[in-house]
Amino acid sequence: MFDLFNQISSMLSGPIHGLAYGYEHMPVLFAFFLGLVGAVAPCQLTSNISAITIYGNKSLVEKVPWIHILLFILGKIVVFSALGIIIWQLGEEVHSALSQMFPILRKTIGPLLIIIGLFMIGLFRFNKSLGMIKIPDRIKDSYTGSFLLGVSFTLAFCPTMFVLFILTLMPVVLTTSYGVILPSIFGVGTSLPLLLVIFLIWYFGVSGAILKKSKKIGAITQKVAGVLILLIGIFDTLTYWS
Repeated sequence: MFDLFNQISSMLSGPIHGLAYGYEHMPVLFAFFLGLVGAVAPCQLTSNISAITIYGNKSLVEKVPWIHILLFILGKIVVFSALGIIIWQLGEEVHSALSQMFPILRKTIGPLLIIIGLFMIGLFRFNKSLGMIKIPDRIKDSYTGSFLLGVSFTLAFCPTMFVLFILTLMPVVLTTSYGVILPSIFGVGTSLPLLLVIFLIWYFGVSGAILKKSKKIGAITQKVAGVLILLIGIFDTLTYWS
């Protein structure tokens, strides 16, 4: 399965990768296009498809949740910026520690998607309390939740993302006077597919179109999106846990 992800990633990233290196002398554009390559890396492919499904479904059923989307992207930017600062401060010794940590974090994405899919289908719901642990209302389907979702999806590193961010981008960060902003630009680049889909939904005026026609259709659409997220989560889990 991972070989299939690699084949899809190679097909999508090839032209963008060449474009990125064409702008190597312009660090900001280089970081952005490198992030776009990262968006179709095997480990980010399922995360981006899932984010598009989640926020695309919300846009069609209700309205474009711009604040949620921006907070999701902010979560990605914060992670990439924090990693950039850590590597800049600690240097080469941090590479081996990160290479051991990311594969473990990557394995959490599949189960997380399964939980999100089951929740969207309606097989279970979060109440104010779960056992003895109270879940704050501000986290459940909230701005905080969107931010944390962006953080968790971004931590899904794989060898491709490790090479792109750690081995390719960071040397440019360390040798550029304004290199501190480049990890953030990289994060925006990884979010471009999501932004493009949501922009098209907004531009063609179809946000909330399903809700205007029928709430029942909206509920069915959410369940279909939930099934898709569930299947992606199962597929992702089988890929990275095998």
